[in-house]
Amino acid sequence: MSSPASRRTPLYAEHESLGAMFTDFAGWRMPLRYDSELAEHRAVRDTAGLFDLTHMGEIRITGPQAGEALDYALVGHISAIKPGRARYTMIVREDGGVLDDLIVYRLAEQEYLVVANASNVGVVYPAIAERAANFDAEVADVSADYALIAVQGPASVAILAGLTETDLAEVKYYASYPTEVAGRPALLARTGYTGEDGFELFVAPDDAPAVWQALLTAGQPHGLRPAGLGCRDTLRLEAGMPLYGNELGVEHTPYSANLGRVVKLDKPGDFVGRAALEEVADVEIDRILVGLKSSARRAPRHGYQVVDADGVTVGEVTSGAPSPTLGYPIAMAYVSRAHAAPGTELAVDVRGKQEPVEVVALPFYKRPQ
Repeated sequence: MSSPASRRTPLYAEHESLGAMFTDFAGWRMPLRYDSELAEHRAVRDTAGLFDLTHMGEIRITGPQAGEALDYALVGHISAIKPGRARYTMIVREDGGVLDDLIVYRLAEQEYLVVANASNVGVVYPAIAERAANFDAEVADVSADYALIAVQGPASVAILAGLTETDLAEVKYYASYPTEVAGRPALLARTGYTGEDGFELFVAPDDAPAVWQALLTAGQPHGLRPAGLGCRDTLRLEAGMPLYGNELGVEHTPYSANLGRVVKLDKPGDFVGRAALEEVADVEIDRILVGLKSSARRAPRHGYQVVDADGVTVGEVTSGAPSPTLGYPIAMAYVSRAHAAPGTELAVDVRGKQEPVEVVALPFYKRPQ
C-alpha cells in the first residue's frame, strides 16, 4: 500500500492510464515499471525511453554573488560555468562526507538552477541557504515550479526534433536552452542518468501532461517506451553512475568514489569541506569504489559482503543487478585498495554461497559513439 503522505506528480494520471506499477520513493508515488523492466531498459539502449523525474528537487540561486556563493557551498568551480552550460558537482560536509551529488545549470549571468536528488532536497536547500547567507545572493526552493521529463536513448533527437524549433544538433552535452517543446515553454537540457544520449525537459507542472502526450505520440514510430524507476536503476548501474545512499553518502568523500575530478581545489577562496578534502586528495584511501562482474546466475546485491580467496571480508557491495545489456550480473562495491586492481578475483557472499567475481574498470557500458 502507498503511504498517505506520498506526493503525486502532475503526470500521475498519465501513468495510471498506461498501467504503471507504482512504488513509494523519497516521499513520492512513482512508476516503477509499466510493463517489463527488461523491455524498458532495452528500449532506452536501442531506441528511447520516457521518464517522469518530477520527484527531483530544484533550487534557484540568484544575485550578483550567486556564483561566488555556490563556489563556497559546493566543491566545484561554479562561477566558471558559462551561461547556458551545466556541471556535475557535489555538496559535502565540513569533514568531506558527501551530502548529495548535483547538477548545476547556469541560466544567466546571475542565475543558477541546482538539481538535487529527491531524498536530499530537505538537506541540500537549507545547507546552500546557510552557506550563501554572507553573499549577495538569494536562495529559493523552486521544486514546485517544475515538472521534469526525460527522453533518453539513441532516438531521442529524432523524437524531439519535430516538437521544438531548437536545432538539437547545436545543443551540446551538459548544455541547456530555454525553448518551447510541443508549444509549451521548457528548459531543454542535454543531460541524463542512463549512459545514453538524451534530454531532460523542465516544464511548468500544468504543461507536463501535454508535453508527455506529445512525446509519446512523436515517439511511437521510433519505438519509444514509457520507463520507470526500475530500469533507470539498471541503466545507471551499467553506466557506472553512483546513486546517493548506495555509492555516495556522508561516510564517503568524492575521492573514495573515484570522483575526485569534481573537487576543484584550485579554485579561488575557501569552500565548505576544503580542508578535509585537501588532506585526502593525494592519499591512497583504504577502500575505493570498483566494478565487479560475475559469471554466476545470482546477482550480488546491496549490502552483500565481498571476500578474498581465504574468505576474509575485503569490501561490501553497494549496487548490483543482472545486466540486460551485457548478459551477466554486475555490481559496484567498495573494496580494500589491495584488492581493487582490474582482474583481481574475489567472491561475493550471496546468501551463504561464495559466488566468484572479477574486479573490472568502470563503467561497465559505454554507448556507441
